[in-house]
Amino acid sequence: MNESIRDFLQGRLWLKELLPFPEEEVAEGLERGWIGVLPGIHRQNRRFLPDRLRCNRCLSTESASFASFDCARCGKVCQYCRHCIRMGRVASCDELVYWAGPERPSDPPPGLSWAGRLTPAQQKASEEILESLRLGRPHLLHAVCGAGKTEILFRPVHSLLEEGKRVCIATPRTDVVLELLPRFRAAFGDATVHGLYGGSGPGEGFAPLVIATTHQLYRFRHAFDVIFVDEADAFPYSFDRTLRDAVKKAAKPGGSAVFVTATPSAVMLAETEGGGRSVIRRRFHGHPLPVPRFEALWNYRKQIAAGRLPKRLSEWIAERLSSGDPFLVFFPSVRLMEQSLPLFNELDGRIGAVHASSRERRELVRALRDGKVPGLLTTTILERGITIPGLQAAVLGAEDSVFSRSAIIQIGGRVGRSADRPDGDVVLFHHGITPEMDDAVREIRKLNREEEVPDGLPAVR
Repeated sequence: MNESIRDFLQGRLWLKELLPFPEEEVAEGLERGWIGVLPGIHRQNRRFLPDRLRCNRCLSTESASFASFDCARCGKVCQYCRHCIRMGRVASCDELVYWAGPERPSDPPPGLSWAGRLTPAQQKASEEILESLRLGRPHLLHAVCGAGKTEILFRPVHSLLEEGKRVCIATPRTDVVLELLPRFRAAFGDATVHGLYGGSGPGEGFAPLVIATTHQLYRFRHAFDVIFVDEADAFPYSFDRTLRDAVKKAAKPGGSAVFVTATPSAVMLAETEGGGRSVIRRRFHGHPLPVPRFEALWNYRKQIAAGRLPKRLSEWIAERLSSGDPFLVFFPSVRLMEQSLPLFNELDGRIGAVHASSRERRELVRALRDGKVPGLLTTTILERGITIPGLQAAVLGAEDSVFSRSAIIQIGGRVGRSADRPDGDVVLFHHGITPEMDDAVREIRKLNREEEVPDGLPAVR
């Protein structure tokens, strides 16, 4: 038995032609039944109705997801899935392979090197998660931004790994993966931890702990005993059924799921109905959430199109540059952001801009964290998964529909996360106040009123 193939394929669903192993070794695994095979596209014949297609990787069944082409390999007209094509084309004549042989032995239990201390509220939530896992039921951790959700997960994850179970922490955003990966690697220094996202590569060998974007779970099948879905209300997970199906497909039969968020959606509440629930209304350092303030910025689009920044916005940037506080300015569209960047560069040429397709996004975020750039312009791609002490935040065009109640709450949650800098400015520059803006501020104020009375010292981070 080729242990390298076993370790790579254990729990994975991979295009056969992309396996990084010699063909003769793969052929031996197929012959011995160690490697199982699924067709790339499943065709269901229906009487009196068109055939129904399903991609066995992403599980999409939408007719718009499939297209035909003349296949040079098999000489026939093949169907392929457009929904997950960025991961390599899956066509009718393709084969998806998985490990069907003996399971690999469990790794030695890893140590937990995190030496911090949880607050009573965090400790209670951690114990409640462990109880739900023991009972095999779903669990929802509803905790405000900055409540220390990552630290709450350390002990449940460690307990699972000690039992020889395989764990995944999945999130819709690459930036959240990049934020979580070094923290979990530091906490579990002797465990193999894979970080999977677009362009990351598959990782070497087998990892008992995987931190991945939810899109990467298309490539897994019956892999994990427990999946923690972080920021489960975020786009695109909350809007794409195939991502939710991917979580279910990646879980082992009887596996459990824990959903973690500051702004639970109706879908998430439905998925965890009948399960456990933990609620934390207070940040780990005990200080209230910063409440966004409104600043009218009438006709800001016309001013920017005319080549000048609105006065109040430029004054806000000047204050940040003077104080040395790092900042993010959120935009409703890439076009408006790119149109504005040269005007911001007149104030400071180091200010950069990032969006979902930015090639230098990770480098610029790291530069902001390291103090090499004073601030960044961004879309909602950075509304989650970024923790920088002293960060200040502004939204330009807060009336735009892209800035939902949850998006505004998440943006506000980037500010005041450090015990040394628990406050900060969150300003919503707008051309008219929307119900979403009002709802976000109302909810933050409600959470602040309902804070538990601090007991003991804040947690050590």
